This record gives sequence, structure tokens and C-alpha cells, in this order.
Amino acid sequence: MKVALIQMNSQDDKAANLEQARRLIEQAVAEERPDLVALPEIFPLISDDLALKQAAAEPVPGGDAYGMLQELAARHGIVLHGGSIIERDGDALYNTTVVFDQGGRELARYRKLHMFDIVTPDGKEYRESATFTRGARTVCLDALGTRIGLSICYDVRFPELYLQLAKDGAKVILVPANFTLQTGKDHWEVLLRARAIETQTYVLAPAQWGRNAGGRLASYGHSLVVDPWGHVIAKAQDKVGYVAARLDLEEVERVRARMPCAEHRVL
Repeated sequence: MKVALIQMNSQDDKAANLEQARRLIEQAVAEERPDLVALPEIFPLISDDLALKQAAAEPVPGGDAYGMLQELAARHGIVLHGGSIIERDGDALYNTTVVFDQGGRELARYRKLHMFDIVTPDGKEYRESATFTRGARTVCLDALGTRIGLSICYDVRFPELYLQLAKDGAKVILVPANFTLQTGKDHWEVLLRARAIETQTYVLAPAQWGRNAGGRLASYGHSLVVDPWGHVIAKAQDKVGYVAARLDLEEVERVRARMPCAEHRVL
């Protein structure tokens, strides 16, 4: 399976962000011919303005971002993982991943479970729960002859989620992200490698990169692919673009045979 992870620098202009995503997906498809393309977290809009977030929210199914993803998946015959969008459901907003198959049909939908409510080392406060309602369930899907688990960004700090996805059969796990620069430089790669080692799966992490929200926020980037042994096999540069890698899904079984952790697990 060949994958391409899109690295974006989304701003507070939804139309411009959708066009950036479209251009990068089409570039990756033309140059790499991947089977699966994945976008970063909240790719349609990054802002610290609640009114802009509410205006960018859309129903699922429906909405501009949903429609674009559906169209591109069908046109290019790819599995398209939509990073995450701002989903509106009644009065609630969710940070939601939607995945489409090669015909543009929705395969799965995941609402982020863990809310990012922290104060970073530089004193910047984030209160994701002030905007979003958390999801209520874990999600796996079947595509491209394998089982794929879904998560989003801050979820990566909670290994029990990833162990559950592995128990549910996942051999590939997606972690679209908008990791802060302050935490990302110390924790991003080590957390993703840990989750890959613990679950003995491929971990794919497309990320936001650079300054946004008028320079008030900064995203770490470094989109990467980790193999089931914990090796980083692809990493994006510090720029908008994409990174591609080929996954050997048989390596998942080889690693699990060499180190049968699932058979030894007590708790």
C-alpha cells in the first residue's frame, strides 16, 4: 500500500484552505500514485476566533469540505482520509474525521475523543472543549485489504485508545494533527513511535505546519510515517507539501510474530 500524507498551513480563510488541500492532493496523486491520501487535523480552517469556527462548521454529510473530499476520492480512485473538519450536528460542534473510498462513498466517521485543554510551556492557553463536544466511540474501518484505526492529534497521549484499535484489528492507525510547536518539538515523534511500538501497527500522522491565526499560533509539522517496529520511514520537511511512503503490511505480522505482546498482555 502506498500512502501520501499532506502537510498544510491552514489559515482562517476556508475557501483558500480547501483550494490548498485540493492542490496538494492532486500533486501527490500525480507524482506518487498513492492508494491512500490523508490530510491533517482541521484542514478547512485554523483560527482562535469562535465565530469563524462556527461559520466554517458544516453538516456531515454535506458541506464544502465534505463535497470536495468525496469528489476527489472518486475522481482519482483513492481512499481519501479527510484529516478532520469542523462538523455541526444540531447545536454541537465536533472535530471529525471522514474517510471516503475509491468511489467517493463514506467509509467511516470518527469524532475526536480527547479534548486539548492545556496551558503550553510558553503560557498559551488552549481550551478545545470550549468549542467542541467530544466523541463517544472508537472507530476502525476496512479498506485496501487491511483494517485502519482512526484517531486525532491529542488522542496520541492516551495509549489505551490505540491498544483498543489494535484489539479491534487495526494494522494501520491515522493520527491527523495540529500539534503545537512548543509541545511538538519534544513529544511529537516520541509519542507516535511509542504508539506504533505498543500496537505493532503502521502509524500515519499528517500534520499542520507553520504560523497561523495571524501569527498567534504555531504548528509543529513534521508529518511522518512510523513502521510497526517504531522506525520513522518518512518525514516531511518544514514546508507545505506532502510525504509519501510504501507500507509492507506483511511487516505487521512479522513484527507481531517476533514480539507477541498481544498474547502476553495481562491487563
